[in-house]
Amino acid sequence: MLQKKICLLGAFGVGKTSLVRRYVDTIFSDTYLTTVGVKIDKKVLGVEGEEMALILWDIAGEDAVSAVRVSYLRGAAGYLLVVDGTRPETLETAASIQKRIDAELGPVPFFVLLNKSDLVEDWALAPERIEALEAAGWNFRRTSAKTGLAVEETFLELAGRLAR
Repeated sequence: MLQKKICLLGAFGVGKTSLVRRYVDTIFSDTYLTTVGVKIDKKVLGVEGEEMALILWDIAGEDAVSAVRVSYLRGAAGYLLVVDGTRPETLETAASIQKRIDAELGPVPFFVLLNKSDLVEDWALAPERIEALEAAGWNFRRTSAKTGLAVEETFLELAGRLAR
């Protein structure tokens, strides 16, 4: 069985833990739980006729004071950058994280999850900023841990890229 380490990264409160819970356990809770350090989950799925175990590293959020520990990234086959669509500063945090990951890991598959799409009327992301990042090679997915929108599909698509 293939095993692939996937890191979930982003600012505090963007929904990383909620996305993992939605994907692994198919549940959502409004209760906010701060991740301290890293929380590791596992999900086994079928990809291209083979079983693959995704080892999901839900890494504590970062801000100007705390940065992702590079040691958590080692061995990652791919990652998900999570952005809160209602907080534009979380997109800039994701951009900063992506630069550090690229320097540490080199080019590995990743998606940027524009989370909380169920709150689209409160979104504050500048479309031109997203277009510029797409032009730089970023792949965006609109997700909602609350409704489950595009959560399963995004993990499956990333797993498919890792199987190649």
